[in-house]
Amino acid sequence: MAGSGQPSGAQIAVQGVARFVGGALDRRDQDRRSEVRKKLWQGGKAIVEFLAGPHDELARAIDGDARQVRKRYEDEVEAPITVAAHRIAVARFQAYGTNVYPDATFTLRLNFGTVQGWVEDGAAVEPVTRLGQAFERATGAAPFKIPDRWTNARQQLDMNTPFCISTNNDIVGGNSGSPLIDADGKIVGLMFDGNIHSIAGHYRFNPADNRATALHPAIIRAALLKVYDAKALMTELNLQ
Repeated sequence: MAGSGQPSGAQIAVQGVARFVGGALDRRDQDRRSEVRKKLWQGGKAIVEFLAGPHDELARAIDGDARQVRKRYEDEVEAPITVAAHRIAVARFQAYGTNVYPDATFTLRLNFGTVQGWVEDGAAVEPVTRLGQAFERATGAAPFKIPDRWTNARQQLDMNTPFCISTNNDIVGGNSGSPLIDADGKIVGLMFDGNIHSIAGHYRFNPADNRATALHPAIIRAALLKVYDAKALMTELNLQ
């Protein structure tokens, strides 16, 4: 039995988990991140409160007001914008019909384009990057640090493997994960981003430099096979 002033068994357990979590985080131990998250999940509210710091106290202090402000923003700003956007869309359709393509609205949308680079400060940017270029730019520090799993597998990787492809497809946020399909219906890439000029594409598409970015299937295969050793997934995808 724990005497007066002595920690209970539950408190000792919480402290033990906290030491494990804190130690892993202090060491920035990448390999134990998943184990840390599992411990936090299993520990529940008690472990989260035990590990609470000044930032957690600040979050709790402003949470109520923040939720009220968020609710007001949703009701007084987002809701009217949504209604107005619908009215504008109806008016545009009445005026232009099918001469303009629709926004991405969770319905199937096909967008046609070609693989293209662009010109940046007078220099041509090639439409395909290679794995070796990532290692060439690596500095060992963020944001140009290559993950250890990739550096450890470097000798097994072909530095000429295609990595990213830029195209003149007009995509927006929400299209990430969409397949890039060639004229024969084959998947030749996975859309995930755009260049810096594509940010303005929410309002106006500039064909001169607005580019979508796709991941090349070759680097996906190389990563699964030689970096992450995802043999089960490779078999499921029939990529062995």
